[in-house]
Amino acid sequence: MKKFFAKRLKNEKGLTLIELLAVIVILAIIAAIAVPAIGNIIDNSKDSSKLAAASNILAGAKIAATDGACEESNDGSITCDKDDLKGYVENVKEEKGTTLNYGADKDTDGNWTVTYNGLTNFNSKKYKDESIASPLAESKLNELLSK
Repeated sequence: MKKFFAKRLKNEKGLTLIELLAVIVILAIIAAIAVPAIGNIIDNSKDSSKLAAASNILAGAKIAATDGACEESNDGSITCDKDDLKGYVENVKEEKGTTLNYGADKDTDGNWTVTYNGLTNFNSKKYKDESIASPLAESKLNELLSK
């Protein structure tokens, strides 16, 4: 029995310090690659949610205008403010430190623009080079959402 255990202990090998350091270095390299990638994904999703909120406002404004809830001027343009859009727009969140303001306008040519104070501070590389400002034209909003 003694020989059996002595033989087993002799064949047992543990991790050397070099092997342990190699594993730690490999994990550090993987972490160095993964952390910035995850940060970019988070920034992209935050920026995309701002554009989705603007799209939600615009869709609600179109429905509100159809229902006659918005103000129509003599020239045929339509203006929908935050109060007009209550009941038509949901899940639009305000940015930290700001008051939630939004609305939409339709000019006489039928072109819609959305006003939303959440359309600021785009951090992701995806939208960094774009000029995104409120009011934002529907065509530009659709172009940004399709990226």
